[in-house]
Amino acid sequence: MAENIFSSFDISGAGMSVQRRRLSAVANNIANADTTRGADGKPYVREVIVVRADKQTKFQKELTEEIALGGTSQTHIGNAYGLPGAEKSTVLKAVSARDNSGPRMVHDPSHPDANAEGYVAMPNVNVVTEMVEMISAQRAFEANTSVIASAKNVARDSLDI
Repeated sequence: MAENIFSSFDISGAGMSVQRRRLSAVANNIANADTTRGADGKPYVREVIVVRADKQTKFQKELTEEIALGGTSQTHIGNAYGLPGAEKSTVLKAVSARDNSGPRMVHDPSHPDANAEGYVAMPNVNVVTEMVEMISAQRAFEANTSVIASAKNVARDSLDI
């Protein structure tokens, strides 16, 4: 079970942080969609955010223990709250990575970066894909905001009891 009602703030906050990073990566990708030569002399390479669940979180460990206790006896009840002073667990790991797909080759002999055949190596950024990624990140951010609002209402209403 969750440590307490406030752990949902941590979980949703981590989700919002990941979505903010995704939106930042999308903004960088769109801004550099036509950058044919960077500091290294190569075209811009699309940035992506890779998100994975953190292995063996406190939630996962406690859930496993709950399932094991539930299977041994009906009288066993697990503790729904973490121990005081327990370390804060993370649920997500997000890292920035580069898209390994090759550059788009566009025929434009008048471009200063054109090769001998008249092709320019353009960044591997598709603006339509980036817009879909942006909408997806925005909706996920809004969903996490709704979770925080709901948890806040539950906490407030529980104080009114």
